[in-house]
Amino acid sequence: MTNVNKFSYIVLGATLVVIGVLHLGPPLLVLLFSYLVLKKLRRWIHNKWLTVLVFIVIVAGITYTAGHFIRAAVTALPRIAEDSIPAASAWAEAREIDLPFTDFESLKGEATKWIKESAHYLGDVAKVARNSLTHAVFIIIGIVAAISLFFNSRLDLFRESHAVRNNLYSVWCDEIGTRFREFYQSFATVMGAQMTISGINTVLTAVFVSIIQLPYAPLVVGLTFLCGMIPIVGNVVSNTVIVFIGFSVSPKVAIGALVFLIVIHKLEYLLNSKIIGDRIRNPLWLTLIGLIVGEKIMGIPGMILSPVVLNYLRVEMSKIEVEPSAHTAKQIAVDPTDDQS
Repeated sequence: MTNVNKFSYIVLGATLVVIGVLHLGPPLLVLLFSYLVLKKLRRWIHNKWLTVLVFIVIVAGITYTAGHFIRAAVTALPRIAEDSIPAASAWAEAREIDLPFTDFESLKGEATKWIKESAHYLGDVAKVARNSLTHAVFIIIGIVAAISLFFNSRLDLFRESHAVRNNLYSVWCDEIGTRFREFYQSFATVMGAQMTISGINTVLTAVFVSIIQLPYAPLVVGLTFLCGMIPIVGNVVSNTVIVFIGFSVSPKVAIGALVFLIVIHKLEYLLNSKIIGDRIRNPLWLTLIGLIVGEKIMGIPGMILSPVVLNYLRVEMSKIEVEPSAHTAKQIAVDPTDDQS
C-alpha cells in the first residue's frame, strides 16, 4: 500500500469521525439517499436535467407524505395508547405479568421519566426546535450536494490543465475519490438489500392488516416500512405498535398479530441470509455491536450507517493482501472449514 493510499483512507476515516462528533449523520444520509435515487433514475432517464426535475418532484411528494404521516401519527398514537393499554394491562394482569404502566397517563409518566433521564441528549424544547430548523437546512444542503455530485463527482475539476499530469494533488484527489465511491457503493449495497427486505415485510404486513381489518392501517404500513430501514431494532419497534393496536380490538387479534409477526421474522431470517447475507457477509453479532456503537455516536442515523461502515471495512480490507502470522496459518491449515461447523 502506497502512502497516497494510506492518506486516502485517513481522509475518509477522519471525515466519518468529524461527522460523528458534529452529529452530521442526518445530512450525510440525505446526501447518500438522494444520490442513490438520482443514480437509479439515471438508468431510466437519459437527460440529467430531466432526471433532477423528476427527483425534485419525488422529494416534494415525499416531503408532503412525510408531513401528512407525522400529523397522522401524532394524532393516532395517543388514541392507540388509550384504546390498547387497558386491554393489554387486563390481559397481563390475568396472567400475573407486571407491566410498568396501566393506562395512558402512566405510560406518559414513564415516557416523561425517560425523557428527563435522557435530557442530556434531547435538551430542552427550544434546543430541539432550533436543532429541527438546523436539520431542515442541512437536509436541503444534502440534497443540493447530491445533485452537484450527480452532475460532476470529480474533486480535481481542472486536472487536464495542470502542467504535470500526475501531480500530487491530482493523484490524491483520485485516491480520495475512489475511497468515497467505494463507501457509496457499500451504502448502495446495504441499503438496497435493506430496502428490499423492508419492502417485502411492508407488503406482507399490508396484506395482513387489510385481511383482519386492523385500525390505523395506513399508519401501520408506513411505520413498518420506515422502521424496516433500521436493521433488527426497527422491526421490534413496528411490531410492538402493531401488537398494541391489536389489543385495541381484542386480545385474540393482538395474539394473532404476534403470531403473524413471528412467522414474518422467520421469513426474514431466510431473506436476511439470502439477500443481506449474500451481499454483506457480516455475522449477526458484529452487526449488533455496530448498531450499539452507531446509536451511541449518532443516534438513529448511526444505526442506519453502521452496517454500511462495517460492509465498507470488510470490502476494503479484503483487497489488501498481508502475510498471515504463523499461528493463524497453522489454524487455517488444521481446520479451514471451522467457521461452517
